[in-house]
Amino acid sequence: MDAGFFGFVYEQVLEFVSHTAFSNLTWGHVVMIAVGLFFINLAITKHYEPLLLIPIGFGIIIGNIPFDLEADLQIGIYEEGSVLNMLYFGVQRGLYPPIIFLGIGAMTDFSSLLSKPRLVLLGAAAQFGIFAAYAFSLYLGFNPAQSGAIAIIGGADGPTAIFLSSKLAPEFIGPIAIAAYSYMALVPVIQPPIMRLLTSKKERVIRMKPPRAVPKQEKIIFPIVGILLTTFIMPTALPLLGMLFFGNLLKESGVTNRLAETARSSLVDIVTIFLGLTVGASTQATVFLTRESLMIFGLGAAAFAIATFSGVIFAKVMNYFSPPDDRINPLIGNSGVSAVPDSARVSQHIGLEYDKTNHLLMHAMAANVSGVIGSAIAAGILLSFLA
Repeated sequence: MDAGFFGFVYEQVLEFVSHTAFSNLTWGHVVMIAVGLFFINLAITKHYEPLLLIPIGFGIIIGNIPFDLEADLQIGIYEEGSVLNMLYFGVQRGLYPPIIFLGIGAMTDFSSLLSKPRLVLLGAAAQFGIFAAYAFSLYLGFNPAQSGAIAIIGGADGPTAIFLSSKLAPEFIGPIAIAAYSYMALVPVIQPPIMRLLTSKKERVIRMKPPRAVPKQEKIIFPIVGILLTTFIMPTALPLLGMLFFGNLLKESGVTNRLAETARSSLVDIVTIFLGLTVGASTQATVFLTRESLMIFGLGAAAFAIATFSGVIFAKVMNYFSPPDDRINPLIGNSGVSAVPDSARVSQHIGLEYDKTNHLLMHAMAANVSGVIGSAIAAGILLSFLA
């Protein structure tokens, strides 16, 4: 064989290598793939939001398999015509979040809130983290629309964060969504130290009155009154709250069980898969690893910590105006954020550490579902003023 043949083979090998991911690999891709593996590990070993972290973690890996960006291969999430780009449309246009809210409504029992309506104030108090983060974001140089999108991370509500960022700051959907879902998953890690710091041993063992039995008629009326009251005050929250209360009416009416079951199972599962995978894939290293992304993660952490802080403190304040036999255990104040039902489980877990017979879950769920409504209203307020 002559030298020309070996030269041809050598050129073909080089051509092949140039088309592999290895030739386009950067340290940024390696870092992001490691982050994706970390998310998957958290989901499997720690059981932190596995239904979210596994799709997001695997999506991060998919989004960071490097390829030649100039070849127009139509395989990346940011390339028009690619499958991932088509699925990402639901994130960019805010399509997926309302469907998630429909599923949440169809699986949520508002009895605990209807039994103790005053606990809605804890859901409102926890939203202080959102508006504090908004001020911090402005101070750090983000424009008002970007600051509003970043601030909503403090509500610990991934779908709401995606919905608002798609309207106000589409260029930051990736880092905002990843930050929101990360802090939702880390609720059992972030909240307990703050709760212990702000409460005394005496406060942690406060026993709350058991919730009253809520009649079915009241449960049916609630989503109708809820949609009218909340959206007349803040119409921009309609896409989220409309679907939330519609899903709840499907559940409580008793005559649409098939629709309610579909909304809370197969439909929400399908959307969760697409949302998690595409949000993860949007963290392509070339567009994700920026100074702004790191700042967003820091601001999100501060917002979430402030939301937990304000919820617990407000529960203590409410006790100053409550009769001695109807006091609130401030451990449920953390549940004012929108991470359903993880923050309520944290309240229950911490409460049982100090009194094995003091079950706070039902009370915490009242604050928790209030947080879902509160974060959607906060998003509507920000959208009204900043869009």
